[in-house]
Amino acid sequence: MRDKISVCLTVCNEEPNIHRCLESLKWADEIVVVDSFSKDRTVAICKEYTDRVYQYEWRGYVGQKELIKGMARHPWILFIDGDEEMSPKLRDEILAEFESGRNCRYVGYEFPRKVFFLGRWITHGEWWPDIKMRLYRKDKGVCTGREPHDHVVVDGPIKRLKGCLHHYTYDDISDQILTMNGFSTIASVGLYEERRKFSGIDLLFRPAFRFFKGFFLKRGFLDGYSGFIIAMLSATGVFFKYAKLWERIHVKPPSPVIANSSGEGKAPPTAPANNG
Repeated sequence: MRDKISVCLTVCNEEPNIHRCLESLKWADEIVVVDSFSKDRTVAICKEYTDRVYQYEWRGYVGQKELIKGMARHPWILFIDGDEEMSPKLRDEILAEFESGRNCRYVGYEFPRKVFFLGRWITHGEWWPDIKMRLYRKDKGVCTGREPHDHVVVDGPIKRLKGCLHHYTYDDISDQILTMNGFSTIASVGLYEERRKFSGIDLLFRPAFRFFKGFFLKRGFLDGYSGFIIAMLSATGVFFKYAKLWERIHVKPPSPVIANSSGEGKAPPTAPANNG
């Protein structure tokens, strides 16, 4: 008998995406959902697929995943977000590993995440391949990172799979800008709390390098205007982060920040890549 897998979803207001996500996970041994008090039909849809649906206040990207990890009953954890979908190829690869027993050689699996944005799959730039460690042995890994970016760290050998996790990250450019505003605020607060000193070099050169890296070094130009827009907006997000750090240090005292301040009614998003 193969080792069993608990799929863990942290969601909030994901009605447009959650059905597609859950349909791609029907093969799993268990689906656990933690919802941050959605105002739409997210919870009702989730209950059509699993009776393990819980509601907790948002604890941040890292805190929420560590919370749901403790609820999983099986030895292997698979983290999925509501705006993601497991491709058939990735599903088949995972099942082949576990049914053959090859998974006993590893404590974790990583795989690429492919973003659908501006009406197309993005296959160049910083968004591809967006390698994620999402499947791991519960007793061998921990979710960590700096808000708003979480990642799993495991103790032992890992294997990279070829199948993709599909990511429907933003509805449109306006949605990305709204999300960047929330992310840059969270990131600037993190820098401030770490007592990071503001440097004009960060404000001037980090955004420029971010654009150069995404559009030229990572060949984002091969995605045409979509690649240019993504690289430019990513650079703008970096500018926002360091501008807000300057503001927090030199203009106004710190104020409380909601960890998922990414837009009213919008689920806490997951970024395609880090933001500088």
